[in-house]
Amino acid sequence: MTGMDARDPELKKELNATLQARRELGEEYESALVDSFLEKVDQRIDGTVDRRLRRQLAEQQMVTARGARSPKPTDSFGERFGFGIVSLVLAIPLSAIGGGLANLPGLLVAWVGIVGVNAFQALRLNPDLFRGRRAKPSSQSSDWEG
Repeated sequence: MTGMDARDPELKKELNATLQARRELGEEYESALVDSFLEKVDQRIDGTVDRRLRRQLAEQQMVTARGARSPKPTDSFGERFGFGIVSLVLAIPLSAIGGGLANLPGLLVAWVGIVGVNAFQALRLNPDLFRGRRAKPSSQSSDWEG
């Protein structure tokens, strides 16, 4: 269980104290003691629910603040560097095979394929890469503008 464990030491102490008080005070106070214990359990549950709701609200606010974008795929310099090295290593035999079988057109087809695979990988990691730069309108005007 998360949040409130079934073996909560404070709750266990409260239960033991309630049972001890019942033994000392007798059956006529049993209802009041049970009500008091249940109120403490209820407060504990309410606290756990409040914490969970606050956590969910904070997560929703973070998603909203990000603009409801999903996080970018994990990408590290090592992955990009490794992909580039593998691409260059494979370019050698592909160039030899393409050039050997079909001369210049074969070589061009091999390199178009290599460039295409690398462009696809770059586009997958950065979707805005080939869109070009657009001037973003500024909402703040300069003091020098009329």
